[in-house]
Amino acid sequence: MASTTTPYLPAYEVSGPADAPVVVMGSSLGTDRHMWDAQVRLLERRYRVVRYELRGHGRSASPRTDAPTTIADLGEDVVRLMDHLGIERAHQVGLSIGGMIALWLAEHRPERVHRVAVVCSAAYLPPAEKWLTRAATVREQGMGAIWDGVVAGWFTETFADDAVRERMRQTFLAVEPEGYAQCCEAIAGMDLRPDLARVAGPVLVLAGRQDPATPPSMGEEVVDAVLAGGGQARLELVDDAAHIAAVQRPATVTRLLLDHLDADRPGHAAGMRVRREVLGDAHVDRAQESTTPLNADFQDFITRYAWGDVWTRPGLDRRMRSAITLALLMTLGHDGEFQMHVRAALRNGLTVDEIREVLLHVAVYSGVPVANHAYALATEVLRAEGLV
Repeated sequence: MASTTTPYLPAYEVSGPADAPVVVMGSSLGTDRHMWDAQVRLLERRYRVVRYELRGHGRSASPRTDAPTTIADLGEDVVRLMDHLGIERAHQVGLSIGGMIALWLAEHRPERVHRVAVVCSAAYLPPAEKWLTRAATVREQGMGAIWDGVVAGWFTETFADDAVRERMRQTFLAVEPEGYAQCCEAIAGMDLRPDLARVAGPVLVLAGRQDPATPPSMGEEVVDAVLAGGGQARLELVDDAAHIAAVQRPATVTRLLLDHLDADRPGHAAGMRVRREVLGDAHVDRAQESTTPLNADFQDFITRYAWGDVWTRPGLDRRMRSAITLALLMTLGHDGEFQMHVRAALRNGLTVDEIREVLLHVAVYSGVPVANHAYALATEVLRAEGLV
């Protein structure tokens, strides 16, 4: 165990540009910083990401303490780490107990917090006896004594990646029982509900639809309380996910986190709003979930510049922009984009008759073969929409 003669500091890893906005990420009980690997590969493209590890987890030692550990103690661990790194304010992201710590910070250290993202977590998780019993068990028998019961709630029955399961098991068994027990004590004594109305937000709450440990109703409770206090909060459900949603559904969780955190970036919020209004949520969600370190900058570029800067300009309305876009894509032979923008044109208010006029007009200036092909592509889309 680490001595408390000097202030306790959790282990951490920092990645991303040194001058970028900071995201502090806390993991679940029984895991380590690698739980966030899939998310960090994209976040670190435009954020300075700090992943800390709970007491006794990963590379963090377990501090000596005579009194039961509280959620405030764990929150102050994060504050000391931010002070150590010279970070005044940061976005706070956490899963399970990491989410509880993020909420505590938003309640009690709001000056250190920008946006908050709480994943598969809760403001209150009774009964206390369950957590105190678990703490006593690992202190007496070690981490292996509770593994089977814990992992049963981590993944759904459909999750079949045995390599990931084994990696998570090895991580869990490597946790120091004392550190794990201290975190259990913190959950046992935690009730964040009375102060949730103090959280200004914005808060994103993600809940695994099949999470038995912190079901969606607990996420709803957090959102309702923040909204009741006049703050900003929203709930998103993650399909086919239990408690460790960031591992089981990494693409979905990454997309939702990026949407939430990027809202403060210049041009991004307006761009994403227009992009969704024009192209539809389903299309944008597919594009976001297909984001990789290779195309992340491109996705950010088109959101902020194409949709945020150009499509939001007041000089042309969206109907006119759709007509121009159809003409250009038709002429240049970009078939997939052309069909996508036929659908977009309908959302922007163009009628079938007006789309027909655009195609006929372009035929005069771009040629009959181009128009003939475009008519065929547009017919596929309009027939699927039940319009021809």
